[in-house]
Amino acid sequence: MSRRLVNVTLDNLDDLPRRCRRCVFWELDPVSGERAQLAGDPGLEKEAWISATLLEWGSCGKICYVDGVPAGFVLYAPPLYVPRSVAFPTSPVSADAVLLMTAHIIPEFSGGGLGRMLIQGVAKDLTRRGVRAIEAFGDLKWEQPGCVMPADYLLAVGFKTVRPHLRFPRLRLELKTAASWREDVEVALERLLGSMTPERALRPV
Repeated sequence: MSRRLVNVTLDNLDDLPRRCRRCVFWELDPVSGERAQLAGDPGLEKEAWISATLLEWGSCGKICYVDGVPAGFVLYAPPLYVPRSVAFPTSPVSADAVLLMTAHIIPEFSGGGLGRMLIQGVAKDLTRRGVRAIEAFGDLKWEQPGCVMPADYLLAVGFKTVRPHLRFPRLRLELKTAASWREDVEVALERLLGSMTPERALRPV
């Protein structure tokens, strides 16, 4: 079984699950997002956001393929590019962090460590780009796949709570420690993340 992690681009955007491909929960503010759902084409809005973010900031997502089949994805960007981030009660995201927006594992591939693989891919990318940390909003009452990731999943892959909340805590994964080690970045990150065991919480997200 071969696994491959690639950057999200306009060419492979359609490999996201259809529901996620058309979702603009994170990419637009609540009012604009509702307007796009009712009157516009949210798929085009998604494409425009990916295009602009790639041009202005760079890589903003990863897709994991298993034997050539899309098995999961993750999206991330600085909070400046994510209007919805300011709507959470535990906002704002720290100035030195990039926001892990959302992730999804196709149900038939869950439990195989792909969630950790996606987070490791993001961590390696951002460490090379000089980012100090990744932050995310988790859902403590997560029951089914949605736009906000389960807090249990984030905790299982190494995040720590920095702003508690009864429903939507803000969590953080420090990258500066790994980047400061005098070793290859990938080896350092394997040490930082490799011992995590997210399988207990790795449900479709």
